Amino acid sequence: MDTFRMAATNGGYALVGESDISALRARLRGPLVQAGESGYEEACTLFNAMIDRRPALVARCQGAADVMAAVNFVRDHDVLVSVKGGGHGIAGKAVCDDGLLIDMSQMKSIRVDPAARTARVEPGVLGAELDRETQAFGLATPVGTVSTTGIAGLTLGGGQSWLGSKYGFAIDNLLSVDIVTADGALRTASATQNEDLFWGIRGAGHNFGVVTSFEYRLHPVGQVLGGLLIHPLSHAVDVLKFYSDFTASQPDELQTWAGILTLPDGTQVVALVPCFVGPHDEGERLLMPLRRFGSPIADTIAPLPYVAMQQLFDGSFPHGRLNYWKSGLASRLSDEVIAASVKYAKTVPSPHTVILFAELHGAYSRVGKADTAYFHRDLQYDAIILAGWTDPADTQRNIDWTRELFAAWEPYLARAAYVNDLGDEGEDRALSAYGDNYTRLAALKAKYDPTNLFQLNQNIKPVAG
Repeated sequence: MDTFRMAATNGGYALVGESDISALRARLRGPLVQAGESGYEEACTLFNAMIDRRPALVARCQGAADVMAAVNFVRDHDVLVSVKGGGHGIAGKAVCDDGLLIDMSQMKSIRVDPAARTARVEPGVLGAELDRETQAFGLATPVGTVSTTGIAGLTLGGGQSWLGSKYGFAIDNLLSVDIVTADGALRTASATQNEDLFWGIRGAGHNFGVVTSFEYRLHPVGQVLGGLLIHPLSHAVDVLKFYSDFTASQPDELQTWAGILTLPDGTQVVALVPCFVGPHDEGERLLMPLRRFGSPIADTIAPLPYVAMQQLFDGSFPHGRLNYWKSGLASRLSDEVIAASVKYAKTVPSPHTVILFAELHGAYSRVGKADTAYFHRDLQYDAIILAGWTDPADTQRNIDWTRELFAAWEPYLARAAYVNDLGDEGEDRALSAYGDNYTRLAALKAKYDPTNLFQLNQNIKPVAG
């Protein structure tokens, strides 16, 4: 019998009969494709152009039944599997070499219930697509700050958002999921069904199966007050120290991020980025100290549609650019981190690189550290080096610069990371994302995925409790 060589789950290769592949193809509503066939290149393309992997087969799933068939196939034949929703994950683990890619990027259904204020969303949906549907009813849910990001991966790791301090992470607004676990079963996980699985999905969900549907709680969101305050890099230390003080006491309705970046004309600047969700007159009052500090060279803060705020940075993070990120969490933005950031900004190798300080407080921080798998609720700041460049010849120089800046930061950060920011950085960094919840997660992994079928993620190894 003719055989097909595919990467095996635990290394080496598995030999799969052509008849087994034909049987899988017959069970799928969507196409099963390989290199050279229509749809293959599109499925393998990721946000981060640093990643170029070639799966042996791609199942371009059209629904939960396709996902179930694909999961049963890889389990029965000991084949390596990866799972793609939007393909925005910086580590690029959505695509594997020589295994089977479960591609859900074409699963785009969105069903909004405006009366119940809920939305049922499939995993191929991008943030902009969900925003468009929910905003038709004046509603929204926290799904990121770059609208080209897929909702699936973002949610399963936590889900930062401009709404985070007002309404929490994406996982805090997740009401239920449908998920295909390693045994090929489709389960519903919620506060009343498979509660342990629902706990783990909210912050470590990439480890437990393939989510085929997300149900979110929606909130009334109209125009927000947002934009940028831009200061010259020469004032960056003072601006960022002021930012640190200003963000220490904000109401839930106001969230403010900061970054060092290069404008299109080559000018390096420090930018403050507030987003106020509430009455604009109240927002104007709260933002007055921010707007009056120093001598900004530009102030674009104004009432704007929520979707415009969501898309404010889309152009800065296009698909197809080479990317390398390093990040860590902190309870405060120290003077040492600020000083190192400004020092290294002056030698940044690429104009596309951004040094970002994302902050969350309020509703996000009032969820218990053990109430969901996401543990680090007490850490307000996510310090991220978002290195991006276009010429492969510049790769090592950009990686070295990023690592050097992060090494200067590291003594002043917590031993903690936001899982969605992590690249392929090893087991210790993955462990730091899960904190004291790791032991419980390892036992949960042993229950739902005892052979570690779903391992192309920030992996939790199964350990029986």
